[in-house]
Amino acid sequence: MFRFIRPLWSVQRNCIRFSSTLGESSTAVETPVKQELLSRTSLLTIPPRDSDLTALERQDEIIKRRRKLAKTVVEIKKFKPRSPGRRWFRAPIYPYLWKGSPYFPLTAAIRATGGRNNTGHITVRFRGGGHKRRARIVDFKRAEAGKQKVLRIEYDPTRTAHVALMKNLDTKKISYYLACDGMRAGDIVESYRTGIPEDLMQEMGGKIDPAILSARTNQKGNCLPLRMIPVGAVIHAIGITRDGAAKFCRSAGTYGRLMQKLPEKGKAVVKLQSGEQRYVHLDACATLGIVSNIDHQHAKWGKAGRSRHRGFRPRVRGVAMNKCDHPHGGGRGKSKSNKLSMSPWGVLAKGYKTRRGKHQNNMKVRDRPRGKAGKGMRG
Repeated sequence: MFRFIRPLWSVQRNCIRFSSTLGESSTAVETPVKQELLSRTSLLTIPPRDSDLTALERQDEIIKRRRKLAKTVVEIKKFKPRSPGRRWFRAPIYPYLWKGSPYFPLTAAIRATGGRNNTGHITVRFRGGGHKRRARIVDFKRAEAGKQKVLRIEYDPTRTAHVALMKNLDTKKISYYLACDGMRAGDIVESYRTGIPEDLMQEMGGKIDPAILSARTNQKGNCLPLRMIPVGAVIHAIGITRDGAAKFCRSAGTYGRLMQKLPEKGKAVVKLQSGEQRYVHLDACATLGIVSNIDHQHAKWGKAGRSRHRGFRPRVRGVAMNKCDHPHGGGRGKSKSNKLSMSPWGVLAKGYKTRRGKHQNNMKVRDRPRGKAGKGMRG
């Protein structure tokens, strides 16, 4: 008459118990299968192809890496403010810089003069002291042909820019070059001052192909005559004469721009960092790119001691001197005797032109912008 009905909660508990046991058995069965599949997929992984790249593929990889480096933001070093000098000290961090000693055969000792000449008189004021340094002998001519490999990027205590230690792959000669922005250890650069090399001529089929020539030569760090550089290119380490060394745009973060070529005159017009445009020889040297250590301008020494470490003595204001030492000196308080701003030797400092007549620069095409316009351009 009456049937026994099992409670619902007990049925659910049995179903859960059954499903759990089924899951354990299924995982136990699937485990060796999964391991076998993983082993097969590990065997099927394709290693990166780095050995048999073509010239265009290798150049494309270099361009991609340099674009990535150009977008990186340089970190500015800060310290915990345990003292005022630590609180205000700022310096850019470059992890790729060489942390060891320089290449000793390419260095020379610097003999400090303290701003004095051979008679012992001070000819340059506010100099003296400083840490002992060795100058790096940098090759600014780059007359040696052949591919040069960057061994490392080094700090140079005598200049604001970094230097690159190079090795010629043909002659095995070691030299220092001015490092451009984005240059790293392992890069290959070349100088074309002596002409187009034989391997490039064979690649172009024995005659000059403008497309292949521009693709091979227009790379950061390559040294070219201005005749081979396209108009509008960003350049640095710019020479003046045909066989002379680089003279312009050698400080950290500086660059020039090729504005115009004048083959009938044998000259080129180059715009310098100050905004001045001037003539240089059409076969003068120049290096593509911007000088390294762009963030040098963001460094702060933080205390007067770091200025003394670099060999700079304190500067004294003219109004703080005696009357016999400076035209602004003497008097009571901050008075400068109602005089215009001038140097200790009486040369006016604001708006007074010191170049006249025959001493004008004939190689200047356009003067640098002065006043507010020049300040806005350089700021």
